[in-house]
Amino acid sequence: MLSLKRAWMRSWLKDNRFAYMLEPFEGDEVVVLDTETSGMDTSSDEILSIGAVLVKGNSIEIGGSFEARLKPEREIGEESIKIHGIRDVDAADGESPKEAISRLLEFVRNRPLVGYYIRFDQKMLSRYTKEMLGIPMPNRLIELSEMYYRRYRKSSPYEFVDLKFDTIMEELDLPLLGKHDALNDALMSALIYLKLKSMPQYKGAF
Repeated sequence: MLSLKRAWMRSWLKDNRFAYMLEPFEGDEVVVLDTETSGMDTSSDEILSIGAVLVKGNSIEIGGSFEARLKPEREIGEESIKIHGIRDVDAADGESPKEAISRLLEFVRNRPLVGYYIRFDQKMLSRYTKEMLGIPMPNRLIELSEMYYRRYRKSSPYEFVDLKFDTIMEELDLPLLGKHDALNDALMSALIYLKLKSMPQYKGAF
């Protein structure tokens, strides 16, 4: 099924320079990613910043990070600014979406993507890649909240599990580095991933 999906995407790919995205991945690397956006509507809101870190095996690669601030087409709303603090003046000298997404794709390549509600980030990014390349982001996704939930489901399928980011960090005894900065959030998500991956119930799963 996956090979058929890749073949279908390859037929729609507009730029063969990015054909590496569709190659099967082999190795022990993942990219942990986070975006800050102008809203939660994946069909109309815009990405304002992207942060990502490279994890190889059981360690975060020193120097293996990506950061970009994008220049949006529309004004940033007040409610959005309250969350991430990115104002129009902050985004004025940002990269064009095409430049930033192209750099991101070179950084990510065909590695799996890890994140906290990573499907939202993937949908936001896919809106840009569909326009640029004709295809959505094809990378395999690893969802941190699902990994964390699995830890509790083993002991009791009926137990309520608080999946808020701060709760997960606290329960795993990890340091908060300052929220709503894409690179900081990606780094904290990488710490969650490594802590969860080291637990017995995940051995060999990721």
